[in-house]
Amino acid sequence: MRQRSLIAITAALAAGALTLTACGSRDEDGGSDSGGGGTTVVIGVDAPLTGDLSALGLGIKNSVDLATKQANKDNYVDGIKFKIDALDDQAQPSSGQQNATKLVANKDVLGTVGPLNSSVAESMQKVFDDAKLVEVSPANTGPTLTQGPDWQSGKKVRPYKSYFRTATTDAIQGPFAAQYLYNDAKKKKVFVIDDKKTYGAGLAGTFTDEFKKLGGKIAGTEHIDPETKDFSAIATKVKSSGADVVYYGGEYPQAGPLSKQIKAAGAKIPLVGGDGIYSADFIKLAGKSGTGDLATSVGAPVEDLPSAKEFIANYKAAGYKEAYEAYGGYSYDSAWAIIEAVKKVVEDNDGKLPDDARAKVTEAMQNVSFDGVTGKVAFDEYGDATNKQLTVYSVEGGAWKPVKSGTYTG
Repeated sequence: MRQRSLIAITAALAAGALTLTACGSRDEDGGSDSGGGGTTVVIGVDAPLTGDLSALGLGIKNSVDLATKQANKDNYVDGIKFKIDALDDQAQPSSGQQNATKLVANKDVLGTVGPLNSSVAESMQKVFDDAKLVEVSPANTGPTLTQGPDWQSGKKVRPYKSYFRTATTDAIQGPFAAQYLYNDAKKKKVFVIDDKKTYGAGLAGTFTDEFKKLGGKIAGTEHIDPETKDFSAIATKVKSSGADVVYYGGEYPQAGPLSKQIKAAGAKIPLVGGDGIYSADFIKLAGKSGTGDLATSVGAPVEDLPSAKEFIANYKAAGYKEAYEAYGGYSYDSAWAIIEAVKKVVEDNDGKLPDDARAKVTEAMQNVSFDGVTGKVAFDEYGDATNKQLTVYSVEGGAWKPVKSGTYTG
């Protein structure tokens, strides 16, 4: 999954900040005449805008909105104005598929940012690919999305040419966490828990493989029901296992209570997870007992990147009431990648969109390359981000603090 701001942004939404639909009459080239002599291009957004994961989803939506506003302010693509159409998938694959169908039906949509969840992406990819509509996720980390079901055996096959992502994958994130725990934190015996979902189970799997390869021992494994918040039985098993660390594959709504209950059972050991738990909301849910818990997340800390200073300042100035969270920078860069692809297509077609704009934008995306909020943004032959950096964070003093940044050395 997953890209967390620790900056609390509480100002009210700027008036008119989120204009969600295109206006004006539609023309034949895939955009619509905005009535002012220009063409409106819509960038779709799919994310959980309500429910347990809405903190992450709203950060995604706002960051895409900011990118379109910045492009319009700078007149970045001559004759083109960008707007967003943000749809709520509630972290449900069925909703994501319905949203993909809706976005495809709107001919003004030339690209989509999202979703948050890898399981949701699985339901959307074919819908977008059949329509040649490019999709760029700022948060999906499941390796199969870009490299196919047999990626672990070395048989990497890209399933869909229209799918890209700015986040790195669990093929790197899980092993990176294992190396940190075994080599740096000196943890040798781990209890592994996951939520059985695409993201959580996949992440736990790649972590486990690497931890065992390094010489670590698996003290036990369990699966949880993400619909419950009572983990007392598993907490007791963790305590009796003698594990010196817990690795959880899943997301913060379950990870916070799980951490709290493990400590309450008497196992005073850290819970470690991926970018799915790297949220301020995890700290709220885990309470004081969450101090010392760890998470990995994609990229370097956004607040520490010189390239992100302008993004952070502009986000705050825009007045969004929600924080940009883990994936804000990656969402902005995902939207900007679509903007760059549209710019290339327009420039190659005498300053206007061609009849097959969607196909051309998808084709142009493969060669997009620019210096973004999160660093260099570019894609490899599978549509994966070429930026493979990750960071380990620890809960200290009621906030996430970066502990170590680097790349997986496999």
